[in-house]
Amino acid sequence: MSDQREDLNEAHMSFTEHLGELRTRLINSLWFLVVFTGIAYYFSLDIFNFVRKPVSKYLTSGGLVYTGPLDKFMAHFKISIVVGIIISFPFWLYQIWQFIAPGLYKKERKYMFGFITLGSVLFVTGFSFSYFIALPMAFDFLFNFGGDLDKPMITIDRYLDFFSQFSIMFGVSFELPLIISILSMMGFVSQKFLIEKGRYAVVILAIMAAIITPPDVMSMTVMLVPLISLYYIGVLLAGIFQKKVD
Repeated sequence: MSDQREDLNEAHMSFTEHLGELRTRLINSLWFLVVFTGIAYYFSLDIFNFVRKPVSKYLTSGGLVYTGPLDKFMAHFKISIVVGIIISFPFWLYQIWQFIAPGLYKKERKYMFGFITLGSVLFVTGFSFSYFIALPMAFDFLFNFGGDLDKPMITIDRYLDFFSQFSIMFGVSFELPLIISILSMMGFVSQKFLIEKGRYAVVILAIMAAIITPPDVMSMTVMLVPLISLYYIGVLLAGIFQKKVD
């Protein structure tokens, strides 16, 4: 980009103003989470039945186990928070965009709708990939590991912790093309740089896949292949945004 950023916001924000703006965006995001968590809690029984499906065939005791009087209530509350995060994600993206918009050209700011739409679709795709593909494969490996002499007795809180962390991690991981696109728009990376460093990116993604998934080759591959694909989709988008911004 050879031209100066003369079409940025009229005044440069001070460090204190940046902190104030960040605080406002965080509070707004929190309000969205609270509202959608409350709505999700109203439907928590149906949601919980949906969440339980991936593990249901491995429950020899007939269901998830709870060991304390508050466990079922807390389980429904936890899953409502997870659903609240998913539903409020587009609104979080809007808050993120509003925070970074002052550092962009006016012609770059017109991509707000695409930014929010792409980010939302990628997050839901990652969550769906986790639910329908990755979780069943992970459970098949974990519950069949070491033979069938031992019988699982899974507590409701441990299962929800695993499900929530696993699913949200997949959703966030699938944001890779969006992150790359933003970095390219802001001038931090170029398509040429991303292509040249592709082999290092694959190694980093392989480490990520190994951390996120159970310790077997199949599960790691199921995670790694989409991540590599998403990286190169990001490379393609970086080239498109570079040309439009230059």
